[in-house]
Amino acid sequence: MPNIPPSANSSSPRTFTTGATRDTLTDKPQYAGYLSPLVLQRFGAYMLKHQVQKDGTTRTSDNWQRGIPREVYMDSLLRHIVDVWLHHDGYRTHATEGYQDALCGAWFNIQGLLYEDCRKTYESQKQCSK
Repeated sequence: MPNIPPSANSSSPRTFTTGATRDTLTDKPQYAGYLSPLVLQRFGAYMLKHQVQKDGTTRTSDNWQRGIPREVYMDSLLRHIVDVWLHHDGYRTHATEGYQDALCGAWFNIQGLLYEDCRKTYESQKQCSK
């Protein structure tokens, strides 16, 4: 867990032993507390492995941000979830991938769905503000 000074969530600015000051953390996301470096490292390894396509070409790491239809994300998400479920219920020999790969694949597709939804929301707000 990150070491956040006790005054981090108060309404007063934080003052450090050096005399330096910073604004409070109130109403600011604390990403280091929400994410795990172990999980990010494992997810990164999964994504690196899947950058190489079946034809041997390597796609860029942000290739997915060009846009993938929601239906494609959903279909893939459900395949990964079925594998997670098979592992969870003790049928790992019936799964098409390992447990951690299935979790990483599900996470990727969930992020893709969320990204497309956020992008759609952003674009509609951008259009409305013109």
